[in-house]
Amino acid sequence: MTEAVVESAESTESAETEIRTVEQLRELLGEPMERAINKERTRLLPIDRQWLAASPLCLIATCDDQGNCDVSPKGDPPGFAKVLDETRLAIPERPGNRRADGYLNMLRNPHVGLIFLIPGRNETLRVNGRVRLVRDAPYFDEMVVKNHRPILALEVEIEQVFFHCAKAFMRSSLWKPQTWDPDQLPQHAAIVKSVQWTRESLEELTEYYGESYEKSMYITKK
Repeated sequence: MTEAVVESAESTESAETEIRTVEQLRELLGEPMERAINKERTRLLPIDRQWLAASPLCLIATCDDQGNCDVSPKGDPPGFAKVLDETRLAIPERPGNRRADGYLNMLRNPHVGLIFLIPGRNETLRVNGRVRLVRDAPYFDEMVVKNHRPILALEVEIEQVFFHCAKAFMRSSLWKPQTWDPDQLPQHAAIVKSVQWTRESLEELTEYYGESYEKSMYITKK
């Protein structure tokens, strides 16, 4: 290795300072304000129920017993997450790609983290707790969408619930249509074809992800 290369490598290495301890992290970030600490609750309040009734989308974070993580979105008409009581809620599962990454994690480690979003709102509702998978229950009849009952549901025993501040959504301008530019990337069929091998041609994938894809969202394919 030449002198110049060694010098460059040392320069790059010295430019990075890794945080390794809680003390180093706190020295950099400081302590949370009292309001941020006190906002945690263990039971749903009426405003939480209102938020859940208006939310059409939830992000579910899971982790297996080896520390491997996954985040999966779940969406349905607003109010799809059913409040069972002040400490429990249930989220229905609809037909998907059957990978079941999050569910496999839940069977190994029942801890989950949820973020409920409402389009146009910069705050989010966060729920952390323990989960169990339910194959059927009487309340499934109340989760029917387009004449289809859920495949299963995940019941969450709430351990933490609180509202998360709006800064991330404000910084990203996520809900401002003037910032949207979905056509800067290829259509989904083209992305699929470019990142993995498929038996289907691009034309066949384009048809698959077209109108029929939306029509089959609640139908389990054998």
